[in-house]
Amino acid sequence: MASEPAAAFDLPAALRAQGYALRPEREDDLPFLLRLYGSTREAELAPVPWSAEQKQAFVASQFALQRHHYRTQIEGCRFAVIEHGGTPAGRLYLDARPTRLHIVDIALLPEWRGRGLGTAILQALLAYGAASGRAVDIFVERFNPALRLYRRLGFVAFAEHDVFLEMEWLPDAAQLNTAS
Repeated sequence: MASEPAAAFDLPAALRAQGYALRPEREDDLPFLLRLYGSTREAELAPVPWSAEQKQAFVASQFALQRHHYRTQIEGCRFAVIEHGGTPAGRLYLDARPTRLHIVDIALLPEWRGRGLGTAILQALLAYGAASGRAVDIFVERFNPALRLYRRLGFVAFAEHDVFLEMEWLPDAAQLNTAS
C-alpha cells in the first residue's frame, strides 16, 4: 500500500514550548543513531559472553542491516530525529498510510527515558490518528519495557511474529476506553 508523506505530524505545542523538535534525519546523525540503536540492545546483549568489541561489531552490523531495510522497504517513511535544544534525544520513524499510521520505530536515549517524552509523543500520534480517522500500529518486542506503556495507551496485540507483537490502537476503541 502506498504511503503518504508523514511530514504533517509534528510534536505537540507543549513539547515544542519546552525546546523539543522533530527534524529530518541527516547523514551526520549516523554516530548518534548507532549509539541510540546500541542503547536499545544493551539489556539483550548483557548476558552474551562476547567482548565489548564483539558486541559493538554486532550492534554496528545489525544497525546497518536495519537502516538498509527501512530505507529500501518502506517507501514514504519519515525518518526524524527527536531533539531537545538542538541535542539529539531519540528518533521517530513514521509511515503514514491512508488508513493507518505505522510507527516503524520510536526510541530514546536512556537519559531521556522515563521523563514522559515518549508518552507525550505517542499520545500526540494517537490524537493525530484519531483526528484523521486512522489506526496507529507498531511492532513491539515481547521483552521491551515499553510494552506496558503501549497497553496503557490502548494498543492491543493482534498478531504474533517470533519475538514481536504486532499491536494497534483504533480511534473508536480508544474513545470507548476513555468514556468508560
